[in-house]
Amino acid sequence: MHRTLSSALLFALAFAAASPLLSSPAHAQANPRAYAPEDLWTLNATEQTRVISQEYREQSSGRTIPGDQLRFYLDQVRLSHWTFSKVKQDIAKSLGNNGGWNPGPGPNPQSMRCESNDGRSKACPTPWQGNSRLLRQLSNARCIAGTSWFSSPGRVTVSNGCRGEFGPGIGGGQGGQVSVQCESNDGRLRTCGSNLVGRAQLQRQLSNQRCIENVNFGLRNGSVWVNAGCRGVFLAHARGNGNGGQDDYSVTCSSNQGRYATCAWDAARGVPRLLQQLSGDACRAGYSWGYMVRTGLWVNHGCRARFGTR
Repeated sequence: MHRTLSSALLFALAFAAASPLLSSPAHAQANPRAYAPEDLWTLNATEQTRVISQEYREQSSGRTIPGDQLRFYLDQVRLSHWTFSKVKQDIAKSLGNNGGWNPGPGPNPQSMRCESNDGRSKACPTPWQGNSRLLRQLSNARCIAGTSWFSSPGRVTVSNGCRGEFGPGIGGGQGGQVSVQCESNDGRLRTCGSNLVGRAQLQRQLSNQRCIENVNFGLRNGSVWVNAGCRGVFLAHARGNGNGGQDDYSVTCSSNQGRYATCAWDAARGVPRLLQQLSGDACRAGYSWGYMVRTGLWVNHGCRARFGTR
């Protein structure tokens, strides 16, 4: 009797010890979802990327999220405070659309996105016929009118890593108002934009230094100028001529401190011509300025000038 009880007890203990081992394969196969707070913007960019990529893999049976889609979600989390639930819903919607994804025209129906990926120049047709203005910068690279983005009737051109959301220019685009972002970094004089007339009006101040018209910002020679630490977004009138500004198209491009720089140029206008040299250093074609379809208009060796098609 004693021997029988001992055998039964040993068998029970052995079974209890083996039970976790028998159930462990089921636990090993489980793939718990990564924890993510609703307020994704509280995470750093690395964690946001990890969480969104993991969510896409789980919904798509292991596929990698496309780069442009990931970039769109990171922008929306950073700029519009998209929640984790909203990102999940959008991923599900994109995968339900035969695996395709289209970010749509933008948060505002009267807006569209144009992105310079890898620093390359890109021309984007607009749903409206007139000029455009920058509504919101989506990239870390600065979007500066006349330097890294340019508006022409029915088209926006971006370069140098500028990724932004654009809308119709105030006043319809033909001689209407355009928005120009201009910044005096290190307290230095800077000019932005081209083909502008009238006066520059401060739309939004970006600097701690107060921006005062005709003291540290203004408009002259067709461009907005800032100085002494003023940084802001300005409204100015684009010159129009009844033909959508076609004959007055020009771009001011500057090689600051003698460095190589590229500027947005609408490829549909053809090859640019030097209209007016603005620097003390000579602007010579092929040496200190030039044009390539892939990279756009470029300047070097201190050349600063206005280029156009006339």
